[in-house]
Amino acid sequence: MPNIEEHIRKAMQDGKFDDLPGKGKPLTLQDDPHADPEWALAFRMLKEAGFSLPWIEELKEIEADIETARAGLRQAWEWRRKAEVEGMRREFVALEWERAFMRFQDRVAALNKRIRDVNLEVPNARFQRPMLEVAREVRRVECEGVD
Repeated sequence: MPNIEEHIRKAMQDGKFDDLPGKGKPLTLQDDPHADPEWALAFRMLKEAGFSLPWIEELKEIEADIETARAGLRQAWEWRRKAEVEGMRREFVALEWERAFMRFQDRVAALNKRIRDVNLEVPNARFQRPMLEVAREVRRVECEGVD
């Protein structure tokens, strides 16, 4: 059986999509075709007022907090590299990095708890947010600074 993408590509080349209604206009994907039509107006009003489902809002907040935690770890890593170059005492630098690492580890533990909680609320597994791994986050920060 031929690949569907090949069929679509051939149809595009043959101009079979050129006369479709709405060509060149943006798609209107505002309305959910699976939603109860009696609730459509209410949903539209809530959406236009900036409201969304609680689990969506919580995921947005979690993402913002993850970025804040990562920024703090990056800042500590950059300080560590700079301190080592400037010749600060190794013990002091190691102790400060250890404190920053422990702070980040605590933040990740709290974030992972929030992620677990929100993952129980989402209506489908595809909306779940993967847990953070401290070691992977630290490796990412360490690799960012490599020239």
